[in-house]
Amino acid sequence: MIYHTKILYTMDTKKSVVILLSNVFVLLLAATVVQSCLPSDRAALLEFRAKLNEPYIGVFNTWKGQDCCNGWYGVSCDPNTHRVAGITLRGESEEPIFQKAKRSGLMTGSISPSICKLTRLSGIIIADWKGISGGIPSCIENLPFLRHLDLVGNKISGVIPANIGKLLRLKVLNLADNHLYGVIPPSITRLVSLSHLDLRNNNISGVIPRDIGRLKMVSRVLLSGNKISGQIPESLTRIYRLADLELSMNRITGPIPGSFGKMSVLATFNLGGNLISGEIPGSLMASSISNLNLSGNLITGRIPNTFGPRSYFTVLDLANNRLQGPIPTSIAAASFIGHLDVSHNHLCGKIPTGSPFDHLDATSFAYNTCLCGKPLGNCKK
Repeated sequence: MIYHTKILYTMDTKKSVVILLSNVFVLLLAATVVQSCLPSDRAALLEFRAKLNEPYIGVFNTWKGQDCCNGWYGVSCDPNTHRVAGITLRGESEEPIFQKAKRSGLMTGSISPSICKLTRLSGIIIADWKGISGGIPSCIENLPFLRHLDLVGNKISGVIPANIGKLLRLKVLNLADNHLYGVIPPSITRLVSLSHLDLRNNNISGVIPRDIGRLKMVSRVLLSGNKISGQIPESLTRIYRLADLELSMNRITGPIPGSFGKMSVLATFNLGGNLISGEIPGSLMASSISNLNLSGNLITGRIPNTFGPRSYFTVLDLANNRLQGPIPTSIAAASFIGHLDVSHNHLCGKIPTGSPFDHLDATSFAYNTCLCGKPLGNCKK
């Protein structure tokens, strides 16, 4: 009896061990499956890759194996869901893969709509590859978690997706240095989380949406180098976080709203190379703006005599306008003026002495009606 009981006990113990080991194996297998990326995400990435060609750096050489969350260059995954959360592919980088190639990247092809199958994407950076063409897939507007869209420095053409305003979490939209055309979609003003908007150096036309002031979180609006027309929306002056506004090299008309001079953090205000008319608001000369470029417009009247201790300009460029009268005496009260250019106007009178005029050369004052004094010729008595 005792021997029989011992045998039963031993058999039960072995059975328990086998069950325990089986459970551990199942758990380990389940953990392995969970920690790998979804097969659908992997398939979408491979579809995306199939539309691109990158022969020099080898950024796609690591895109192999079943787990796209582990070791695939430029792919990042959410640590909890193991869904693909980011694609970061930059053609200009200091990473070892670029240092080994001893060159910058060149990628051709187009951005496949398969990228939209990665429904948990929060970041898409496909930047500075110089050769990627085609359009922006319109389905991008259906990625609800997208926070960062950066396609700068390619040859992307077509229009900005009309319903891009659906991306309510978007913080950065950088489409600069491409071949985009069409208008700025009106829906863009619904991007209430946006902090950085860069559409520079494209072929965008039409007007700046009148209600762009709804973008209360934006600090940079960079639209230079396009074919934008119409007037500057005054609603921009209601964006209290706005620090950099660049609208140069467009076809913008009308006057400069004086309320720009009352903005508390605006530091860069670049309107150079437009068709802006009217006079310079006096408030601009005693504002928070430190880089003011109004050159190459149709501005008339006098340079406002409203400088004071709050006036601090690293750049003050008023060249190539239709300004008349003297250089105002109050400019001597400015706390700092680094670069000043009033050339190619109709100014007249004696150039003030002292700072900042003692470090400027004649090109800053050339081609005016009758400016005189150092660094130009002596004034006639």
